[in-house]
Amino acid sequence: MDYNKLATKESVSRTSAALSAKKYEVTIAQNGAEALQKIKELIPKGTSIMNGASVTLEKIGFVDYLKSNEHGWNNLHENILAEKNPAKQALLRKQAVLSDYYLGSAHALTENGEFIIASNSGSQLPHIVFTSPNLIFVVSTKKIVPTLEDAMKRLDEHVIPLEDKHMQEKYGVGTAPNKIVIFKGENVMLGRKVHLILVNENLGF
Repeated sequence: MDYNKLATKESVSRTSAALSAKKYEVTIAQNGAEALQKIKELIPKGTSIMNGASVTLEKIGFVDYLKSNEHGWNNLHENILAEKNPAKQALLRKQAVLSDYYLGSAHALTENGEFIIASNSGSQLPHIVFTSPNLIFVVSTKKIVPTLEDAMKRLDEHVIPLEDKHMQEKYGVGTAPNKIVIFKGENVMLGRKVHLILVNENLGF
């Protein structure tokens, strides 16, 4: 299976409809530049944000935009990296799970609106499953697959080998799908907002 092939318009339409039926907000972007512009529009100045390590966010220019400090957001990730005391840094990392916004991507997205996110350490998962009231996922349409079984297959056969190589080259350590979240829905009583930006561009793994 070609895991880098963008989904058809019909597949994107089915996926978008399924996500909307789950009360998620959905934006279709034609490229990374449009996706980044949408993110800028969605996040008010003065709010706190946290993001997971994501090749997709790197590719659309989000990481560079964060480093520019032109956004007016409280960048909790930057605060963590700036703290050199290990104990204080660990505390900041724990406190960051209370960010107003969390941004990341997904490793696979099904046409019925389910998506999976795998993690080595699990550090980003509290944001995703409960603590952050606003979630923004930027997902290339190449990650759309028919079923949850296909999503897990994509993770195991495609994503993990590439992510492991990427981590080895960047940090000298590999990765493993130690903790996997299957996001099937969000309880509306919690009042959280989930926004998926589907991008018609080959981004991430």
